[in-house]
Amino acid sequence: MESRRKFLKTAGAGITASFIAPNILASSVSAEKPIRIGIIGAENSHTAGFGKLFNIDKKYPGVEVKYVWGETDAFAKSAMEKGNIPNQVKDPNEMLGKIDALIVDHRHAKFHLEPAITFIKEGIPTFIDKPFCYRAAEGKEFLQLAKKLGTPVTSYSSIAQSAATFNIKEQVESLGKITQVIRTGNADFDSQYGGIFFYGIHIVEPLMYVFGENIQEVKVSRNGKYGNASLRFSSGLFATLIFKAKANGWETYVETGDKLIELKSRVEETDPPKNYADMVEMFRTGKEPRPHQSILNGVCVLEALEKSGQTENWTTVEYLKLE
Repeated sequence: MESRRKFLKTAGAGITASFIAPNILASSVSAEKPIRIGIIGAENSHTAGFGKLFNIDKKYPGVEVKYVWGETDAFAKSAMEKGNIPNQVKDPNEMLGKIDALIVDHRHAKFHLEPAITFIKEGIPTFIDKPFCYRAAEGKEFLQLAKKLGTPVTSYSSIAQSAATFNIKEQVESLGKITQVIRTGNADFDSQYGGIFFYGIHIVEPLMYVFGENIQEVKVSRNGKYGNASLRFSSGLFATLIFKAKANGWETYVETGDKLIELKSRVEETDPPKNYADMVEMFRTGKEPRPHQSILNGVCVLEALEKSGQTENWTTVEYLKLE
C-alpha cells in the first residue's frame, strides 16, 4: 500500500490543470490488472447498481466490487444481495490495504468527502458519486489535497458525462448564435438529501458542459419545493431551468435565429455507458476524465441556486479558484 501511494504521488507531480497525463501511468498499470473496488455508502440504489455492473454482468472483467460499508446494516446487506458484493465492513477504514479503488456513494453529499480523505492519502483512486460535495469550500480543500498527493479523483453527473451530452455539445458548436436556453429536469428544493443539490446536479452540469462554465448569477422563483431559475452567463447567454414536479427526464431547448430547437443526441450511448468507462479508465491508468476546477464550479452554481431559493433574489455565483 505504501509503495502504491508513493508511486502515484510521484506520478502526480507533473499534473497540469488537475489531469494526470496518460503516458505517465498507462505504461505502468496494465489494463488487465485486477481492480478491487470498495464502496462507502449503501443507501443509494447506485451501490447495488455498481455491484451488478462489475460483479454480475461483468462488464469489465477483472474489476469487481469486493467490499461495502453501509449507513445501516440493512442497507449494506441489501446492496450485497442485489449486487453480489461479498464483503461488508463495519468501518470504512477496514478496506485499507484490501482495495485498489474507492467509490463514495451517499444520498446526501455532505457525507461524501470526509471518509474519502484517508483513502486519497493512501493513493487510492477515488470516484465521488454525484454531487461531489455539499459545500464548495470543503470541495476546494479536498481537491487541492488530492492534487498535492497525486491521487486521481473525479466526480460527475452521469447525465453530463455521457455520449449524448458530448454529442449535443458538438451540435451546439455548429448552430451559430444561441440567445436563450431552456433546460428541464427533476429537482426538489426541500429534499432531505441536500435540496437542490440532490437532483439539481443533473440539470446544472450538462448545461455547463455544453454552454460553458461562466454563469454569473442566478435567480430562483419558487412554487413550493419546485419552481424555476434564471441564469445569466457572462457571454450574454440567458438560460431558464424548469424544475419538474412530477414528470421525469431531462430536456434542453435553444433559441437560435427564429427557431426554438430541442437538442437531442444523435448517437447511441455506449455499453457500458461513458460515465462508467471513464471511471474505470481512471482506476486503471490514473487519467482523470475532467478538470478539478470544473467539478468545483458545478458545486458553486448549486450553492448559488440554493441561496437564491431562500430569497428568490438574483444571487452572484461565487466561484472558488483552485491553487
